[in-house]
Amino acid sequence: MIKIAIDAMGGDFGPEPIVKGTLEALKAKEFEAILVGKKDEILALLPRGYKGKISIVEASDVIGMSDAATDALKRKESSIYIATELVRNGVADGVVSAGHSGATMSLATLRLGRLKHVLRPALVSLMPTKNGKRSMLMDAGANVDCKPEHLFQFAIMGHCYAKNMFNIKEPRVGLLANGEEDSKGNEVTKETFSMLLGTEGFIGNVEGNNIFDSTCDVIVCDGFIGNLVLKASEGVATTISYFIKQFIRKSPFAITGALLMRKVFSRLKKEIDYAEIGGAPLIGIKGCAIIGHGKSNPKAIKNAIFQAINYVNAGVNEHIEARLEALSK
Repeated sequence: MIKIAIDAMGGDFGPEPIVKGTLEALKAKEFEAILVGKKDEILALLPRGYKGKISIVEASDVIGMSDAATDALKRKESSIYIATELVRNGVADGVVSAGHSGATMSLATLRLGRLKHVLRPALVSLMPTKNGKRSMLMDAGANVDCKPEHLFQFAIMGHCYAKNMFNIKEPRVGLLANGEEDSKGNEVTKETFSMLLGTEGFIGNVEGNNIFDSTCDVIVCDGFIGNLVLKASEGVATTISYFIKQFIRKSPFAITGALLMRKVFSRLKKEIDYAEIGGAPLIGIKGCAIIGHGKSNPKAIKNAIFQAINYVNAGVNEHIEARLEALSK
């Protein structure tokens, strides 16, 4: 049975939403949960008779959001360090954390190590598209500065991930640039473009709007650009939601319309709600690490755990290693 180590102390709201999300996940899927954190606090949140599929591993330290990610390797009693070590030692198959994302990425990369041939792991963000499916934006923040060979590998890893996780027979991979023409982009993307020509699924340069219009399954960029795209998209979604609420409050006719369109608004919220996805996988490491939002609620934690289970079951890492091995010859 798959075992998932869960950083019970990470996140902005302490262990409560994390423990609740874990319990919800256990009701829906078969797996073993290892909650890592302060045992007394965790036990206080568990119902009677919880034993069986939940175990607790004590961790006396918690890395806060304001702490430096570089301190993560030194703080061996922290919940995220111990949870990562469980994966490293083969006790767990994957780790889920809604805590310090920089600390989680650092520990996953340095303690678990990279897959064979992988130069750098990449963070994946799943973006909504107009056909109701998700496109993959990578890297979403793990690597601020990238060389062409890094972007090339992101494209290969993204192609494997889309194929295994979403059962897309022929994933379409695009390189994010300032125009669709082959000549567009900066020096790094131009060189990456030439490296990707002829590789399976590569459709060429794509623009920002293609992230959402369902013409592409995997969008490749460096972590600096990817994180800006991600945060800007979240800001636009929040602002539009704010405007809709304000306009509805100011008009009796709009209130009536809103009542009639409750299902529409509900579906819209579901499309842009990060809790529906759960977290972002760090691809290219040995094992599995899912990084959740600091404000994760129980639903987000539940879905992050589901994502970890699916990742392990899909055999993504084996596919990535095999594909990079073939391309290295």
